[in-house]
Amino acid sequence: MDLPLGAIIAAGPVIIEDGKVLLNREVKKDGEESPYFMFPGGTVEDFSSSLEETAIREAKEELGIDIEIIKPLRTLLVFRPGKDTVAVLVHYLAKRTGDIVPGPETIEWGWYDIQNLPENCAPNVFEIIEDIKKEL
Repeated sequence: MDLPLGAIIAAGPVIIEDGKVLLNREVKKDGEESPYFMFPGGTVEDFSSSLEETAIREAKEELGIDIEIIKPLRTLLVFRPGKDTVAVLVHYLAKRTGDIVPGPETIEWGWYDIQNLPENCAPNVFEIIEDIKKEL
């Protein structure tokens, strides 16, 4: 199967500490502010890098943290809001090391109770957190 024109592949960590998940909102490449809280992560920019390396790079760029990947989680194929194409979202359960120092594109971040997520989370956040809660 070929991906449709404009499709992206994105990877990022899911970081949970003490029953809370690390989420952020950011300014996108087009300069528009995202209305959604998301896991840190972003588009694969260089296909010579692995998906794990993309997740590690994005965590550093967005929140200034290093991560250790624990295990892969479910990969989702989703329609991109406002665009006529799809995104492949690759998620990894990860452990954070270091203090959070948000990057310039991060406009808001925080730790959110996995039992009470903000209403304006991206749909993949709800899906992946539901998977994690089933494992608890």
